Amino acid sequence: MRIVIAEDSGLLRQMLTELLTTRGFDVIGQAATVPEVLRLVAAEPPDVVILDIRMPPTYRDEGLQAAQQIHVCHPAVGLLVLSHYAETSYAVRLLELSSHAVGYLVKDRVQDADRLVDALHRVGAGEVVIDPEVVQRVLLRPRVVDPLERLSVVERQVLALMAEGRSNTAIAHKLSYSVKTVEKRVTAISQKLGLPHPDDHDRADVNLRVLAVLTYLRTVDHI
Repeated sequence: MRIVIAEDSGLLRQMLTELLTTRGFDVIGQAATVPEVLRLVAAEPPDVVILDIRMPPTYRDEGLQAAQQIHVCHPAVGLLVLSHYAETSYAVRLLELSSHAVGYLVKDRVQDADRLVDALHRVGAGEVVIDPEVVQRVLLRPRVVDPLERLSVVERQVLALMAEGRSNTAIAHKLSYSVKTVEKRVTAISQKLGLPHPDDHDRADVNLRVLAVLTYLRTVDHI
């Protein structure tokens, strides 16, 4: 898998490059700024771009801005965004950008090589990956208006795992359910959150899992 790394810290860039190279990845480019990473991707689109969320010149959300430009020009390129903090709003923006091949990890996960490698493989395969810490922040924060109150305890468990980007098979394994049971839960979640029905041909292009996760993450906006 070919990787481009966009990170303003030279030390972290080098660490990531060495780690990923030893795990069999091909790091084909490194960048410290948004213009640099955009040039690299335009010259040779990789399979996945790793983007620091805060880069020069303002150190605010340049990584997300770069992700948007890359997605528009190179929609087949996967995007894995790294952040120092588990910011729910950033995760929502990323999911609004694309319903596949995107990921959001807290930078502490970089120290866990297996988790980082797993995230890269999953994003490269077209999956959505959201850091578990982001999911937990949504679970633990109090809400005045909470659409999740419509869901049962089990449905919330399924939705939390969906928010991490887990497949129905992975959710079934985690909760010791059958895949068919998980599918029924996912359908129930979609119905209770007022999302389009899977059989609605007019909305066949809608990724219901991502819509459900967005509803889940956006609950913090009602605080």
